[in-house]
Amino acid sequence: MRALPLLALLPLLAACARAPSPILADEPLSPVQAACRDEARNAQSVDGFARQMNMNNVNNRDRVAHDMRVAELRSYRDCLRRNGLAAPGGVESPRPAQ
Repeated sequence: MRALPLLALLPLLAACARAPSPILADEPLSPVQAACRDEARNAQSVDGFARQMNMNNVNNRDRVAHDMRVAELRSYRDCLRRNGLAAPGGVESPRPAQ
């Protein structure tokens, strides 16, 4: 019987919870950044990894998807560097959660 009053308070506590903060939109890309993004997505190294993709093998799919992201980011940063722009982000590239 003691749990009943506590269970009745749970909806009230849930109603007091704060809404999550809105996700901020990314800054729009400059024309050079957009061109580098397109170049990186079509890079030969990214295409080479895409050919290794086996959708029926989960381990292969995860590994190749990671390799494709790394190759695309590397191509993007190389393009920005060639055009005299600073790479986005901080000291270290974000890594996927494991």
